[in-house]
Amino acid sequence: MAITIKDVAKLANVAPSTVSRVIANSPRISENTKKRVRDAMDELKYHPNFIARSLASQSTKVIGLVLPHSSGVFFQNPFFSEVIQGLSEGVHDNHYALQMTSGKTEVDSYEGVVQMVQGGRVDGIILLYSMIDDKIIEYLTKREFPFIVIGKPYDLVDKITHVDNDNFMAAKEATEYIIGLGHKKIGFIGGSPSLTVTLDRLNGYKEALRAAKIDLNEDYIIHEDFLREGGQEAVKELLRRSFPPTALLVTDDLMAVGVVNSLTEMQIDIPAEVSIISFNNALFAEMSRPPLTSIDINIKELGYQAASSLIQLLKNDNEPVKRIIVPHRLVVRQSCDIAPRKQ
Repeated sequence: MAITIKDVAKLANVAPSTVSRVIANSPRISENTKKRVRDAMDELKYHPNFIARSLASQSTKVIGLVLPHSSGVFFQNPFFSEVIQGLSEGVHDNHYALQMTSGKTEVDSYEGVVQMVQGGRVDGIILLYSMIDDKIIEYLTKREFPFIVIGKPYDLVDKITHVDNDNFMAAKEATEYIIGLGHKKIGFIGGSPSLTVTLDRLNGYKEALRAAKIDLNEDYIIHEDFLREGGQEAVKELLRRSFPPTALLVTDDLMAVGVVNSLTEMQIDIPAEVSIISFNNALFAEMSRPPLTSIDINIKELGYQAASSLIQLLKNDNEPVKRIIVPHRLVVRQSCDIAPRKQ
């Protein structure tokens, strides 16, 4: 005979509606009552029928995750595995699940989101990136469908809740650190210029150069994919310059590992000949040889805050628009040194 909510309620000495609210993790139920109900559920080996609950409440208890268009970046770059750890922690206590969608092209990703929304598969959506002229953001905004962006929206910043770092300031501080070591020929290796994170970090780099009265050399700015191969190609191109840079600001650790690989193959000493500072402080940064000086952006916290913010929005239609800034910090390791005497 199947165990029902009524059986749990009888054993816990509460109303069936109270059991339902405990299962939904309602904040209005006392911790003592929650414990009694959960103990009764354990004793009776009762497992909630989440599908039936979702039909009754018109809630799927599922959050959709929209990945970058390039699946290669998602599967290879440790940023995404760490941010998903944070997202998972953020949804766990509220009994939500995660459903991912991606595509090789922007059109593929857009169609995946439309299917999620129109099919009623998810309650809300988190975008794991932010880019210029994003059709997905335009679609979700018009539909008034709940969503959160990890990163800074290019448009409608004051109307879209987002979780981000101060990427402008982080890049400025990273560049200032390199300048403080005496470097004047500083290259910038960034991701796609269609991503707002790339634009913010590029502007921070430029501002640091301007403040230090160092002329900006556009030939020192390279954009590639956030992949190891992207870093390899970028540094090879920079080294073909008449006067190659003595220091590199690389906006992603995986790209920086590619930079290290290429320089090592060419027998260029790091950091005696070329200094490197990167972003994210993922596991790759510490494992690199030499270990990379990197900007720690608290990746897991970005995911956790995004999940928590979306769930708050789902619970309260009047939740105000928020801009949540997760702090960053510089982690100094062995990939940077004072500038060579001859620059």
